[in-house]
Amino acid sequence: MKPNRWLRMLALGIGFLFLYIPIISLVVYSFNESQLVTVWTRFSTRWYAALRQDDELMSAAWLSLQVALLTAFASVVIGTWAGFVLARMGRFRGFTLYTGMINAPLVIPEVIQGISLLLLFVELGQWLGWPAGRGIVTIWIGHVMLCMSYVAIIVQSRVRDLHPALEEAALDLGATPIRVFFSVTLPLISQALIAGWLLSFTLSFDDVVLSAFLSGPGSTTLPLVVLSRVRLGLNPEMNALATLFIAVVSVGVVAANVFMQRAEKKRMEMAV
Repeated sequence: MKPNRWLRMLALGIGFLFLYIPIISLVVYSFNESQLVTVWTRFSTRWYAALRQDDELMSAAWLSLQVALLTAFASVVIGTWAGFVLARMGRFRGFTLYTGMINAPLVIPEVIQGISLLLLFVELGQWLGWPAGRGIVTIWIGHVMLCMSYVAIIVQSRVRDLHPALEEAALDLGATPIRVFFSVTLPLISQALIAGWLLSFTLSFDDVVLSAFLSGPGSTTLPLVVLSRVRLGLNPEMNALATLFIAVVSVGVVAANVFMQRAEKKRMEMAV
């Protein structure tokens, strides 16, 4: 084996170890009986049982899961429309403004976005009486504003790579533009939609800054609860909760990759 190949493998191994050793350590110590998260005593599942009794942590986790799911679906719908317009509608009047509005959440610091939305909701509450308070709806709106930009960029790049002859053939055969979009375009960009959904879910679930500005009493998300507890010291229950989420996310990512690989293989077979 050539020295350069050994060097590349060594660098790759160090990179993977740097990324995954902390995660593996967290999973291992979630089965530690000791209350000290850095001192191993013996194997136990006591913290998983204790996690079920922690109402604050479970409520926060359920709220974050709800917000993340709602954000992911809404961001995919809005972001797909926005990305399709960017890729297929050409330069129209106001195109520069439209592009800037889509890309703005990607470059504006989340602190500025959070303050702006907070002031907006306060003013709306005074003028219209809505929202009556900050909660799941205000958090969801803020997360959608952020995540739909990522989806739009992903969809835009995928739509631009599509060969227009596929859609033109469907139009020549009598399909309406809407039928072409749902029957031809949408299946071809399904991988981009799945990627955008997963990215939106992840960004929403672990967001701290926007959630801190847009949450209110009784609507504290999981990252905010974890952050507040970590300041007082590490809690073994957090290791257990993190391990559960790692397991769920890992299964979801593997399932998504399998689906995307099968879809790509099917697309290649149809192309041949």
